Amino acid sequence: MRPCRGGPRPSRAGPFLAPAREHMFAGRRIAGRPRAARRDPKTTDPPEAMPAHQYAWMLAAGLLVALLALAAGDVMRRAEDTQPEVPPVEELLSGAAAAPEVDAEPQWDLTVTRNERVEYWIRFLRTRNHDRTRLWLERSGRYAPMIRRELRARNMPQDLVYLALIESGFSPRARSRAQAVGIWQFIAETGRRYGLEVSPYVDERRDPIAATRAALDYLQDLYRRFGSWYLAAAAYNTGENRVERILRERVGGARGHDSLFWKIDQYLPRETRDYVPLMLAAAHIAKEPEKYGFRNLRYHAPLEFETVRVPGGVSLAAAARAAEVGVDVIRDLNPHLVRDMTPPGRTWTLRIPKGRREVFARNFSRMAPSERLAMVHHTVRRGETLSHIALRYGTTVEALRAANGWIDPRRLRVGQRLRVPASRRVQASAAATRVHRVRPGDTLWALARRYGVTVSQLRAWNGLGRSDRILPGQRLRVSP
Repeated sequence: MRPCRGGPRPSRAGPFLAPAREHMFAGRRIAGRPRAARRDPKTTDPPEAMPAHQYAWMLAAGLLVALLALAAGDVMRRAEDTQPEVPPVEELLSGAAAAPEVDAEPQWDLTVTRNERVEYWIRFLRTRNHDRTRLWLERSGRYAPMIRRELRARNMPQDLVYLALIESGFSPRARSRAQAVGIWQFIAETGRRYGLEVSPYVDERRDPIAATRAALDYLQDLYRRFGSWYLAAAAYNTGENRVERILRERVGGARGHDSLFWKIDQYLPRETRDYVPLMLAAAHIAKEPEKYGFRNLRYHAPLEFETVRVPGGVSLAAAARAAEVGVDVIRDLNPHLVRDMTPPGRTWTLRIPKGRREVFARNFSRMAPSERLAMVHHTVRRGETLSHIALRYGTTVEALRAANGWIDPRRLRVGQRLRVPASRRVQASAAATRVHRVRPGDTLWALARRYGVTVSQLRAWNGLGRSDRILPGQRLRVSP
């Protein structure tokens, strides 16, 4: 195997694994030091300064001590054999889900490779990253069964589940510095390409089920293109066009075999170079956790829920009251609802805990509409009054005042943020102010002033970096 120039670099799970490179380099420097000369421990020649009879007595005494130690060890082993049998871990750990069954010999449906780089990542995951790895393994109990079902339905390798482990540690709320989001770390553009909604109210990249289906669609497309799951995984991380170009330049456009990954890996970006080795290392550990020092894992309970249909604009707090559970339970089942409410203007399928549908229906039907509604925010613009805002959002001045601490209408200020009870008209109203089509003469400064936001916010929402350059006809987001 070729040497890893510069050492391996973490994959898109990089923020979790960044300390690894420095640790590996240090290990290699230490391992490279010359060993000090040692005396052969098996030699029996007495030292020159010691008489032969004293040396003989010393050997005899050492032999006696060794025999006594062996006898004591045998007694200890017999004592251990008589200890009562320890009950299974799942019986000892109250509230913990039972560990998945592990075969005597781990089963693989990906090509099994174990080389220097895979070994390095195994060492890292079980030592320097031990606590995080433990959390990821335990969290896998919640989402891995669902992912495996989806893989099985498509006749895809079950071992691809470990891509989710190295991408996000099975966290729906994971977000990278590159703004990749969710268990499968989709950027917004790729997510939308595979049918995920990414909007101010809903981000399906954070939905474990929708994102899993989109990720598997993407991986299937990549496999059809490259004929290798290793190459598909590399393309998932770095982009299919880059992998295509490297294959064309380095191996004459060959494809169709996992061994090609190891032939082109040195030409891949450093993070992608270690993406497949890291996936394989995670798989080795997840298949035999106890072998690698992860004992008594408390696997999270599998994701289970039932659904109810609710109007738009319902707050998750109101849904939690109707289901008689904590709001965090509803948030956990619906991580894709980014504003703690169902999107206004459309009926929504909400997930609630299994067995709570009848309770929810009974309690929700008794709630007044005002108790169900969430709040959205409106930034006051020049010339607006509470009457204008109430008319725009389909509510009343009194409802606006009540939602904002009985605000004095005469003290309304440009740029002030008001809480507005959600209604069927909110989504259409918000959409009208959320996107602005640039006209000749528009500037970021003028638009920021017009919409009651800052230039920095406009740059961030529209990916402009530090640039102020906008073009006529361009569509700009003017709210979060």
